Amino acid sequence: MAKLARQRADLADVRRVGIPRALMYYRYGRMWQTFFSELGREVVIDRPSDRATLEIGDKLSVDECCLASKLFLGHVSALMDEGVDAVFVPSLMGYGRFETFCTKFQALPDLAKNAFAVAGKSVHVIALRIDEPRGTSEEDAFYELGVRFGVTRKEARHAYRAAAAAQRAYDAEMAREQESLVRVLSKLPAEKRPLTILVAAHPYVSHDPFVGGVVEDALRAQGACVLFADETDRARTLKKSYEFSHSIPWIVNRELIGSILTLHDRIDGIVLMSAYPCGPDSMCDDAIERCIHGKPILTLTVDAQAGTAGVETRVESFVDILSYQKKGGYLNA
Repeated sequence: MAKLARQRADLADVRRVGIPRALMYYRYGRMWQTFFSELGREVVIDRPSDRATLEIGDKLSVDECCLASKLFLGHVSALMDEGVDAVFVPSLMGYGRFETFCTKFQALPDLAKNAFAVAGKSVHVIALRIDEPRGTSEEDAFYELGVRFGVTRKEARHAYRAAAAAQRAYDAEMAREQESLVRVLSKLPAEKRPLTILVAAHPYVSHDPFVGGVVEDALRAQGACVLFADETDRARTLKKSYEFSHSIPWIVNRELIGSILTLHDRIDGIVLMSAYPCGPDSMCDDAIERCIHGKPILTLTVDAQAGTAGVETRVESFVDILSYQKKGGYLNA
């Protein structure tokens, strides 16, 4: 029994938990930080992405990895340099048949361990697997992870519920703020209403300052009002997405499409942004371009070689065209 208890509490000595500022940190970061803090652990978040982060991650990656995955490995490396005891790398399978995640999220713990092993380094990975279609719920996964840190199931349950509540509150606040902004804009006279642009991208693309920050900055510099597809109410957008397709398997792409449909009449244009070579985006963005009518769309793809070079120029040109169109310079599509 004592041996079994030790096996179950194999993470009891981990005091400093690193969370990479990449990938689904931009979707579940509040929950993850709160969970480990409730367990009494010190949570370390590394610095935002920059060129150095990408260069380090690129060296650790294979060519087939997308830009976002390369940045992720760069962030793991930064946390190792900060001396954390272990790095949290969840395996996210899905929440339902048509609410799955890209395969890179499913295999992420193995990707991290193998990438550093090939480089002759060792990384202590805290893995967690959420696969609700096959019986492993988010709640159960966090309960079991808490027990591995040496706490009771009751304490693990408390930590998870506090973490889930913190994430729900944060998501709800973001949705309320954006909806409030949309209402304010709708009440302005047409001649005083700024161009309203929806950035539709995975959150780790749109909100990573190194990747999506340049787009947001360029849009705001041109006087545009920026909305983010991932900050629209998720339950509402997920339901709305089924008006577009019943077969898209990826939950985040579903929510982005649902946001476009929800906000379609409130925006002047759409920026579709993707990290090359994202498989789900390559399919869904093409479908959006073919099937979403009535709004100009700018498609941007950022890769590890070119980075964001030329993005500002394309954004500025897009805004100029929209401004000219709004003044009656072009026939509406």
